[in-house]
Amino acid sequence: MHLVETPARVSDALRAWLAVTVPVPALAWPSGDVTAGGLITGTAAAPALDVDRFVADMFRAEGMSLVRLARLFVDDRNAAEDLVQEAFIRLARSAGRIEDRARAPAYLRSIVLNLARDNNRRGLVSLRHRSAIIEVQAGVDDELAVRDDQRQVLDALRDLPARQRACLVLRYYDELGIDDIAETLSVSRNSVKTHLQRGLAALEARLTAGREEEW
Repeated sequence: MHLVETPARVSDALRAWLAVTVPVPALAWPSGDVTAGGLITGTAAAPALDVDRFVADMFRAEGMSLVRLARLFVDDRNAAEDLVQEAFIRLARSAGRIEDRARAPAYLRSIVLNLARDNNRRGLVSLRHRSAIIEVQAGVDDELAVRDDQRQVLDALRDLPARQRACLVLRYYDELGIDDIAETLSVSRNSVKTHLQRGLAALEARLTAGREEEW
């Protein structure tokens, strides 16, 4: 296997993993006024922006993608939903300060990735009990079926340092360019390039070693 093949394998594995349905009922936008619950207390929304509608629209457009993204960085579905819940709470709190609404998806992804790197899970697991911004419903099957070769790529991906993993996911799943990845992760363009190169090289080495062991 050559390094040029690795991006295609990463993209294939990510799409297989993330395309497996996480049913929409797992995340349900609640009825009622989100801001009335004090989620953006102390934040004056711009007069032209309907915060409730804006956040609800963003939830419908990005919620499932964010859960799938989080699943690559945390151990289970519940934790992924907690991360996404917190991301939308923070979006609601700061919505009035977002000058370019087109940047909101990148803002949400950066929150999820940053929260996923936080080792202090005690605060995250209780989020669903204190907030109505996302109502989490039980009963979602957590078994995701992928081919053996795809699972090998995913296992290798999870063994990478978090920053390399994040860059690869954003590049080969979200299909973001270097500049967008740098913005999402708050790092330089050169850092993104370095993380991508090192991550791909590490994946190639791991996958090549795995094939040799099979023989």
